[in-house]
Amino acid sequence: MRGDVDTIKERLDIGEVVGQYVKLEKAGKNLKGRCPFHNEKTASFFVSPDRQSFYCFGCGAKGDIFTFVGELEGLDFKATLKLLAERAGVELTYVRPEVKTEKDKIFAVLEDAALYFESNLRESAEAKKYLLSRGITDESMKTWRLGFVPEEWRLLYAHLTSLGYSKEILFKAGLIKQSEEHKDKEPYDIFRGRLIFPLFDPSGRVIALSGRALMKEAEPKYLNSPDTVLFNKSEILYGLDKAKDEVRKKNYAVLVEGQMDLVLSHQAGVKNTVASSGTAFTQAHLERLKRLSARIILAFDGDTAGKKAAEKSTILALSLGMEVKVAELPEGKDPADLVGESQDKWKDVLRESKHAIEIFLGEILKNEKDARKVGKAIERSILPLIALLSSAIERAHFVSLIAKRSGIREEVLWEDLKRIKTPHIQKAKDAESENEAQQAETSTARERIEERLAEALLWQKELPESSSERIALEKEVAELTDRLSLALLEEEIVGLKVAIAEGQVGDAAVRRIEELARKRDEERRKLM
Repeated sequence: MRGDVDTIKERLDIGEVVGQYVKLEKAGKNLKGRCPFHNEKTASFFVSPDRQSFYCFGCGAKGDIFTFVGELEGLDFKATLKLLAERAGVELTYVRPEVKTEKDKIFAVLEDAALYFESNLRESAEAKKYLLSRGITDESMKTWRLGFVPEEWRLLYAHLTSLGYSKEILFKAGLIKQSEEHKDKEPYDIFRGRLIFPLFDPSGRVIALSGRALMKEAEPKYLNSPDTVLFNKSEILYGLDKAKDEVRKKNYAVLVEGQMDLVLSHQAGVKNTVASSGTAFTQAHLERLKRLSARIILAFDGDTAGKKAAEKSTILALSLGMEVKVAELPEGKDPADLVGESQDKWKDVLRESKHAIEIFLGEILKNEKDARKVGKAIERSILPLIALLSSAIERAHFVSLIAKRSGIREEVLWEDLKRIKTPHIQKAKDAESENEAQQAETSTARERIEERLAEALLWQKELPESSSERIALEKEVAELTDRLSLALLEEEIVGLKVAIAEGQVGDAAVRRIEELARKRDEERRKLM
């Protein structure tokens, strides 16, 4: 395994790998760009081709190509190794089955379940006929590994146990359930009488399943795998494994609600389309997309539920600093319907999408004729969205647009906008503070400063003498040195106080604490 890692590092240049995700420019011997792990306006993310490593002076992110790709793609080490090995043309060393972890076994059983469902689809004229009637081609069925399972209670269970899988692994993979009323009976299959859409991780491995009912009266229409060690529906985006490169290339993602919508959108050539997995789009979904592009088009169903989902997703996306457009679908239509009518019609709808704020404003003006109610609706629904915009120019643009289209004076809109609170931003800040507090519990202030100082000193040597980055780094080194001195004083004071409390030292320690405290206060004043 270690030999494979070294071989991959030799064959892949970190600058080229990172450059597929981040726009980089030369900075002496190094490359620099905006960090993909935190929001920043000024580039503080550096890549060293010589050391085959990266470091961000803004958030402290650091590592090699495995760390970078794993973090950005949301993959564990094995999946990252597999992905980079394919890029490098390295054949990985065979791992004996007896040393497989529980995760490996769950990956294996899900792969065999997907293969079983695929074979069922090939043999089911009814299921294939339905998919073809929806416009899905044989090629798309193979690309997305679509499957089918008849309306039987234990077909999958019998098949997988015949291959040697234990009940325990089947339970943990989310493939079977135990009846609460008949615990003496054998478990039964979760998926029965459904078309099967496998869900994949970013490296293309099956991690869960989604089943669509063939019978109209069957409930629920879509049934998804429960959360497992591999799958969390609030984090996984259907189709991301196939869409990610196109999202980067086109610099925007199209978001749809259903698997059928997604497959047909890709089939129509819109290959930067992704879908949620049986849930509304969450902050985790959008944060993952933002690493690829900060621009999205929401293309939800043209009904009331679709419009409400678009509003919720817009609030989340704007609070993350993303640019949000909305595609206006005809009432009662979904993306799959439009693709079925005409691929060009679907592409036209996407091409004509507008900024979410403009769309929601148009909805208010179309549906509400009373001027007073229009003002109230704008105050309630539109101004909070404008308050989430980070750009003052954009805020001014939309305030001007509202004034022109509604007749409300700009100064009145600005006055109301000042009073708008943005709880989503505060919530994000609270979460960030909580994370920082947790980090503080596991690492002392001195250790963090020493680590940061060591990295800064190392990178300082690699930057050109007169570069602005080198000057900024020298300033940071001086500040870190002062902070380290202060941290050492604090640590010694605390240690002495503990020793006094435990009766290990006498009066001399008290005098030493007073002396250290004076010195500490002097150091603090220097830093102010």
